[in-house]
Amino acid sequence: MKFDHRFRLKTAAPSLREYEADGVTMRLDFFRDMLRVALLRGGVPLTPTWSVCPDGTDCPLEGRSKLSTEGLEAVCPAVEDDGNELRFTLSGVHFRVELKNFRITAENGRGVLYQDRSGLAYNFSGELGDGSVHFTRREENERIFGLGDKCGAVNKARRSFTLGAGDAMGFRAESSDPLYKQVPFYICENSAGAYGLYYDTYSNGRVDLGQEHDNYFEPFSSIRFEEENMVFYLILGTTAEIVRRFSALCGAVAPVPEWAFRYCGSTMAYTDAPDADAQLRGFLTKCEESGVRAGGFYLSSGYTQVGDKRCVFHWNTDKIPSPEGLAAHFRAHGVELIPNVKPAFLTGHPMYGELTERGLFLHYRDGSPALFPFWGGMAAYLDFTNPEAYDFWKRCVRENLIEKGYRHIWNDNNEYDVWDVDVLACGFGNPLPARRIRPLFSYLMSRASREACLEAGVEEPFLVSRCAIAGTPRAATTWTGDNLTSFRDLRYNHYQAMTLSLSGFYYFGQDIGGFSGPKPTPELFLRWLQYGVFTPRFVLHSWKPDEEPTMPWLYPELIPAVRRLFALRERMVPYLSGEMRRSVRTHDPLIYPVFLKEPGYDCESDCFFCGDSVLACPVFDESAREVRVTLPRCASGWLLRGEGTAYPGGSAVTVPCLPEDEPVWFLRTGDAFPAKA
Repeated sequence: MKFDHRFRLKTAAPSLREYEADGVTMRLDFFRDMLRVALLRGGVPLTPTWSVCPDGTDCPLEGRSKLSTEGLEAVCPAVEDDGNELRFTLSGVHFRVELKNFRITAENGRGVLYQDRSGLAYNFSGELGDGSVHFTRREENERIFGLGDKCGAVNKARRSFTLGAGDAMGFRAESSDPLYKQVPFYICENSAGAYGLYYDTYSNGRVDLGQEHDNYFEPFSSIRFEEENMVFYLILGTTAEIVRRFSALCGAVAPVPEWAFRYCGSTMAYTDAPDADAQLRGFLTKCEESGVRAGGFYLSSGYTQVGDKRCVFHWNTDKIPSPEGLAAHFRAHGVELIPNVKPAFLTGHPMYGELTERGLFLHYRDGSPALFPFWGGMAAYLDFTNPEAYDFWKRCVRENLIEKGYRHIWNDNNEYDVWDVDVLACGFGNPLPARRIRPLFSYLMSRASREACLEAGVEEPFLVSRCAIAGTPRAATTWTGDNLTSFRDLRYNHYQAMTLSLSGFYYFGQDIGGFSGPKPTPELFLRWLQYGVFTPRFVLHSWKPDEEPTMPWLYPELIPAVRRLFALRERMVPYLSGEMRRSVRTHDPLIYPVFLKEPGYDCESDCFFCGDSVLACPVFDESAREVRVTLPRCASGWLLRGEGTAYPGGSAVTVPCLPEDEPVWFLRTGDAFPAKA
């Protein structure tokens, strides 16, 4: 009967229990510090996961069963089951499951930590609409962190977000939604402690964290998504432990080469120009003249143009006569090139006909390619769940890029804007609607690019992907996309960075100075550089058709100040690289909000940790001339800018800081930091 589902034991094993009612199975898997809950509908295939891949395990190309226990540390709690409810304890948290409607409650010594909503929390028989639905109890003053690159304040409580990803060029970092990542993971802090929830799905939906109210129920949060089966992980621990455990659940973070922590140049203007080769070589000259050391340059897609269209893997030799010569020239100057690749093939692409005949695109039931608007034309997306298409991509990356000297890959425009329910993906032999797995294609694209590099002998490939899912850090780094130039967006880009750091992404950054919008004022330009010095990715990138590109020499009169900032970044490169290696090893974030180390610290603070030793205190407000900060508690104290004045932990400090100055930062007393050159 609807709204009254009486679950009965189906399977009992030391580390799992299954209960059944009305054609639905509810499964509990007991792991150290985690409970996995699965709602499985009879006759509905369970889509694999590519996100959950615990440290020490490999994720097959065709995915891993969402019910796999490989790499997870199973535990065997004592379970009491009287036929009406079951009780067990995990990591000191006491669980009670009411078998009527399978309502889960978790308590500790401080109170109710987690609880499903009363009445009906799961969509068993369509009572709550279509697809999967999960309602959870909400406290009015709880704090919510995570969800990937979501905009607004760091605390996401009392807000609602789209579960999806899109191309959001010029987004408002305070309010735009959705952006480029799809990560249905968040951490809730309430009066009893903290817990994390990760929903293992790639389908479209919505997460509501307190916007919705219903007279018949206590305050609640909810998630809805199209996939009919639901698997989620309830992760226990402190907030810092949950961040670490979620990252480890999603697998090993790929190492980042040291050069990628140096300044990397980028602008669409150079490769879009008719004399792209000269413009690009001129970048190296300008770096030398300006006293700026570069580690890499992001090669925008203008190098692939055929007429006014962009055709991935095509080299426009009118613009760049010798791709091999250009790569060799940059490498001779100690700079790596990172070419842009896109997963869609315009109908006018030289390879479009061949790929259509081979059936390598997302397609309709009759096999014809599904076409979508893309970069000024109509294009078909490559289907990375087709092994032949996956191998085709790897071959193209190897033959058209790696063998020409381009050893690192920028995976771009990979949000897969597919909404049509009739568009199908191969699904590695299990066809399914492509819209159900939209963001998965971005991971598979990055994975294919990485495999091509490794198989070609590239020792430490560097890859970046704009779209991402949980697990993408195994294959590629990311950035926050095509941001807007304004002081307000600078501030909210910082909040976005803190949110990413709490969502399992450790190497990232913004387009310093803003990608779209007006030219940054001199003050904004310097303030953004002051901030960017402390972010893992240090890249100036822009597309401002009516303005000159945002490069270090944008304002000649500011070159002395710019040179000092770039010198500070150069000093930080070994430190950042070492801290990244620590993050890879421990799953602790590289940059993160202070409250992760000092619970109770303002989660919206302007200051943040850069590694374990540096506290960065940037300026986000126009016309500000000083920094005010309460230093985190620390027995050894803090050294302003790594030398000179020492301040005790917990003290309130005011430090003057003009746009032309070195930014305000503190080094934990006794910790090492590279000396000035």
